[in-house]
Amino acid sequence: GLGRWPPTMTEPIKTQKTRVCYFYDSLMGTYYYGPEHPMKPHRLRMTHSLLSSYGLYKKMQVYKPHPAHYQEITQFHADDYTDFLRRVNPDNEKEFLTQLGKFNLGMYTDCPIFPGLYNFCQLYTGASIDGACKLNNGQVDIAINWSGGLHHAKKSEASGFCYINDIVLAILELLKYHARVLYIDIDIHHGDGVEEAFYTTDRVMTVSFHKYGDFFPGSGAVADVGDQKGKYYSVNFPLEDGIDDKNFLAVFKPVISKIMEVFQPGAIVLQCGADSLTGDRLGCFNVTLRGHGECVRYMKSYGLPLLVLGGGGYNIRNVSRCWTYETSVILDTDVSDYIPYNEFFHYYGPDFKLHLQERSDMENRNTRDQLEKCKQKVFENLSYLEHAPSVQMQRVPPDYFAESDSDGGDPDVRLVKDEKRREHEAEFYESNKDQDQDSSSAATALSEDEKQEKQPPPTNGKQSWSDSKGSESPQSGSQSPFSAGGGSSFGGSGVVVPMVPTPATPESDSNASSLSASRPQAPQANEQEDPPATSKEESSMDIEKTQ
Repeated sequence: GLGRWPPTMTEPIKTQKTRVCYFYDSLMGTYYYGPEHPMKPHRLRMTHSLLSSYGLYKKMQVYKPHPAHYQEITQFHADDYTDFLRRVNPDNEKEFLTQLGKFNLGMYTDCPIFPGLYNFCQLYTGASIDGACKLNNGQVDIAINWSGGLHHAKKSEASGFCYINDIVLAILELLKYHARVLYIDIDIHHGDGVEEAFYTTDRVMTVSFHKYGDFFPGSGAVADVGDQKGKYYSVNFPLEDGIDDKNFLAVFKPVISKIMEVFQPGAIVLQCGADSLTGDRLGCFNVTLRGHGECVRYMKSYGLPLLVLGGGGYNIRNVSRCWTYETSVILDTDVSDYIPYNEFFHYYGPDFKLHLQERSDMENRNTRDQLEKCKQKVFENLSYLEHAPSVQMQRVPPDYFAESDSDGGDPDVRLVKDEKRREHEAEFYESNKDQDQDSSSAATALSEDEKQEKQPPPTNGKQSWSDSKGSESPQSGSQSPFSAGGGSSFGGSGVVVPMVPTPATPESDSNASSLSASRPQAPQANEQEDPPATSKEESSMDIEKTQ
């Protein structure tokens, strides 16, 4: 395992071979926000196909995520908002006019109602929660979910193409085992939804490097440092147009190094929004894959449990390039600059190369003096933190999985082992070492021990699905944040940070409040990307999830 951050260490450490898991479901890339909408889940199919063509899947544990349950989603999101997402669809949208305005959804917003909306949210959210569980139980060192990272969603409001905030839910899962969690956001947009959720707690530090000014969502000034007990635990580094690799890394590494020294987290969540790359439709930075990937490499070098998520990115060719390259960085694997043939090979013309070049015609409006001044201000704010927050020992709450509401084919029900083995219609990997038992010959070659049916994961809330160790974990406050009350008043002034309550406590109240933030209009796209190929299911791997 990776262990906790050593209190005396301030520099990155090198670890032995890293255990990496990757979450993907072929359905993720089939959803469609609508014509001319810049967010295209099709980029997930392209990413999966490209990293598979490089053979990177062979070096990872590949899992199909569970669709997040209603009870899991409402650990942060309001019940009425989640109920609305479950019920609304394009056919009955007109019946929910009041709720559409209340929750910021509909055709006149940047968050449209499209077929399968709630199922889409369940998939990307479940993958992030599963990744956090894998890290908590020491099964992997790094977990990857490129479909996650939707950082704008609020407790009761969709925003910026984001409906459910999978990042907040994953961090809540990590807080069960870790006293402190560090969240880092390198998307070009400010990570406002995550910052807002943890604005008054000292157990989560949020760090965002983003464009600031007349740009969505309009928040994230360097002076926004948190409130109450969470004061100085929100770190914002505003940037101007045209920042390149050299300047971005010149501020990223020193700031993160200082934060690691002061905050001493037990786990890290890294949001890798690819809209900070050069050539993005909505972005205006000049960062290449190498610069973006160096941030991933740097965070990996600290040797802490790391959850790597996707995020923005609206040039779908560059998004798949970026996340494929960063997967190779995580795996310590060199990949060719020449893209191998894959299902979407024609998207990468005319040069068919992996790496991007900085634009020579883009002005860098970030001067050295501006960056240095902002960096020193961040250091000054961090200096007010005397030490990493202390916490007391509490019982580790079990991983939360709800029971089925019906005996029928509920989409929230986890697949049992035999069902996970079923070959997906888009399966295309065939080899003697194929792990997903996709052929009858492979299935018959199973040993007698492997054929024995395992018990399904418990759903009564008394045991972790991933073999909870029953150890003790540090938590904050004089009362366990997972006991009655459902939340922990980390801020000390009545602002409750949402936490996951212990299922065995019937009086637990999962309601939690979070600060509201103003949300300016989202930028409009000025060009149209290629629409996803909806007539053909993407080739994918459905590899059974280990119990």
